[in-house]
Amino acid sequence: MTKAELQQVKQRFGIIGSNSALDRAIDVAVQVARTDLSILVTGESGVGKERFPQIIHQNSARKNGPYFSVNCGAIPEGTIDSELFGHEKGAFTGAVSDRKGYFEVADGGTIFLDEVGELPLSTQARLLRVLEVGEFIKVGSSKVQKTNVRVVAATNLDMPKAIAEGRFREDLYYRLNSVPITVPPLRDRGEDVILLFRKFARDFADKYSMDAVRLSPEAQLVLQHYTWPGNVRQLKNIAEQISILSESREVSAETLQSFLPPVASPSDFLPVVPAGRGSAGGKSFDSEREILYQVLFDMKKDMNDLKKLVHETIAKGGVSQMDMGNVFKESDISSVIRPQQTVQSSSIKMNNPIQDTEEYVEEIFSLGDVEKEMIKKALERHNNRRKLAAQDLKISERTLYRKIKEYGLD
Repeated sequence: MTKAELQQVKQRFGIIGSNSALDRAIDVAVQVARTDLSILVTGESGVGKERFPQIIHQNSARKNGPYFSVNCGAIPEGTIDSELFGHEKGAFTGAVSDRKGYFEVADGGTIFLDEVGELPLSTQARLLRVLEVGEFIKVGSSKVQKTNVRVVAATNLDMPKAIAEGRFREDLYYRLNSVPITVPPLRDRGEDVILLFRKFARDFADKYSMDAVRLSPEAQLVLQHYTWPGNVRQLKNIAEQISILSESREVSAETLQSFLPPVASPSDFLPVVPAGRGSAGGKSFDSEREILYQVLFDMKKDMNDLKKLVHETIAKGGVSQMDMGNVFKESDISSVIRPQQTVQSSSIKMNNPIQDTEEYVEEIFSLGDVEKEMIKKALERHNNRRKLAAQDLKISERTLYRKIKEYGLD
């Protein structure tokens, strides 16, 4: 497909952008339109998958036939078979007359099955038969009917995962996926996000009879680097909100950020135990308290690293006068997570040169050592009354008894 032909398709179906992955998806859609192959369009929610079945239908020999779009996820499981394949009078409660399904009325045309991954397994079996032999049976009937329908399906599910979990038939997946079309997410489309925002801003300016909002260069950078979990649908909503609520028609980066909801990332959920630190001596963490211990150890290690750096700086002559007593003063965290001093500080006096620096020794603790010390101190505070010690540690007496035996604190 030439660039001119590609641009014509985009203009006809309202597609904005010049991303190479998007162009490739459009090109594939136009090429397969001339065939009768079943197509599976994949991509995240909100990327605009619904445009591609229209491209396929309008560029096919079926363009003068009917076109139906069915949202499989919006139809209750109990009625989906009736919607797709029809039913006979009296087939179920409420079936007061015969009804034609989509596969009957769309004969000679195209059916777009949106969110096909939400179909029940029983309906998937019926759909597979239609795709393979062009036959279906109405609900409550025994008569086999023929249909000549092109099926284009779309989903935002991870289909291999859904198959592995038994939620989608593998044979149906391969039957639908004769030619896959993948629509890229907005975050991977680069400058397309700016073009789309401008289009939406102009549309809402016309709709609400106001001047279109404009993005400052800094705001454009913010727009491009946002992850857009809701993709084009979310961008359109943001453009509408800014068009209505922004006092200035020139949108700064700060103003734009105020409209963008925060996107959760793994680092937002603390505390996080790094890989390889989830166990001590081959044991997995038994409670949140142990995870907290590990976080405290990591904090202490950072403190020790800082102290080591100060020692090295002093040894190299980088510091001439310093109150090392303040630098190496043990923090509250240190007193909680270990019972003894672990770092020997340098012998330094104010206004005097460094006399001597002892070798830095980093003490390595195991999680079990700290847990043992915490239990020991709790028992001492409560004169070995285990019930009170367990309440203090916020663990059960049974767990405390097991730990006392494990660490030899009887």
